Amino acid sequence: MTGRVHSVNVGRSEVSPARPNRATGIRKRPVDGPVEVRDPGPRRGGVGSGLAGDFIGDGKYHGGTDQAVYAFAREELDFWAQELGREIPDGSFGENLTLSGVDVDDARLGDVWRIGGVLLQVTDARIPCGTFRASMEVRGWLRRFTERGRSGAYLKVLEPGTLRAGLPVELTRRAGHGVGVADAFRAQTTERHRMPELLRAGEDLCEQLRLRVEKEQRAAGRRDE
Repeated sequence: MTGRVHSVNVGRSEVSPARPNRATGIRKRPVDGPVEVRDPGPRRGGVGSGLAGDFIGDGKYHGGTDQAVYAFAREELDFWAQELGREIPDGSFGENLTLSGVDVDDARLGDVWRIGGVLLQVTDARIPCGTFRASMEVRGWLRRFTERGRSGAYLKVLEPGTLRAGLPVELTRRAGHGVGVADAFRAQTTERHRMPELLRAGEDLCEQLRLRVEKEQRAAGRRDE
């Protein structure tokens, strides 16, 4: 891995395009200078995002230790810019880190990246939501994004520090089990029968995703009764 941080992005509180009575921070924008990164703690009782100053509106489904940081490839934003025929600025997909030269979707659950003094671990795929759909204002957006299957990756913070644009991204640990971000995405969207396969990640399967797999297994058991 020889990529770099293209930008570090944070979101400010604004009216949600999906639910006018709620706030969202999905439209993130690049920040000049270093940004503090730390473990935000649990969803309930924590500070939400792993990036200082980044707002998360829906704390029930977003943020917390296992979704502290969201990374997406600049090359993938460029793909969508061409597909949609419009500019897609960094942060448009709600990502905290826009990376260049990094195949984010080739990452495996449990991979560890060092960016400057910060150590991050890949935990899960990003599952698109209604707020994302509304913010993009593209007909059939969730279907198109899901069919593409390149979701970007959530990360947790193993070692805190500061991040800024231009820092190199170093892969310091490659998980040996072979369960990737793309596998996690498909298993949670279009190929739900694959959920048990994620257990092959062993200790690299984050708690949040493990609970989701166990829930799906219980539901499958009830359907088979």
